[in-house]
Amino acid sequence: MNALLWYVSRGTGVASIALLTAVVVLGAVTSGRRRPHGESATVVMAVHRWLSLGMLAFVTAHVATAVAETYVSIDAVSALVPFTSGYETVWVGLGTLAVDLLVAVSVSSWLRHRIPERAWRAVHWATYALWPTALVHGIALGTSDQPLLRAVTLACGGVGVAAVLWRLLARQPDRDRRAVALERSWS
Repeated sequence: MNALLWYVSRGTGVASIALLTAVVVLGAVTSGRRRPHGESATVVMAVHRWLSLGMLAFVTAHVATAVAETYVSIDAVSALVPFTSGYETVWVGLGTLAVDLLVAVSVSSWLRHRIPERAWRAVHWATYALWPTALVHGIALGTSDQPLLRAVTLACGGVGVAAVLWRLLARQPDRDRRAVALERSWS
């Protein structure tokens, strides 16, 4: 039974980082300067929300199986309070920190219509800390004798970095038209 928990913990961890990466990519697309409009925006936001819920389910399973299995000692306190684990304190602590940030982002999203937009946005920016923290946790504690699992985590890193760079560097699509319009004589 313990071996099954170990494998489920590893599998749900990799699935979690893959889903988290997809959510971050969709979040970057919907919040960037070149966000989709109309029906496509509705579809992208719906997929973002549904993948977020799926990711939360996998993260919950990952944490629960990591605590339940006894191959390494990670207790319930270490799953909630960062850097308190006796096993790989820093790496488990980063995972715990990522979970704590995930809880903050999730709660603020559930309360989005009850809190000010600026507060929601400020908390949601924590995703830019959450994702790399979870990624480093996965790379450091990932199963090194399973190259496919490590490759998935590293691929998530590449995709996520590309999405964040696109978000930061994407030009406004009508910036050039605006510049031309401003240069015209309007007399």
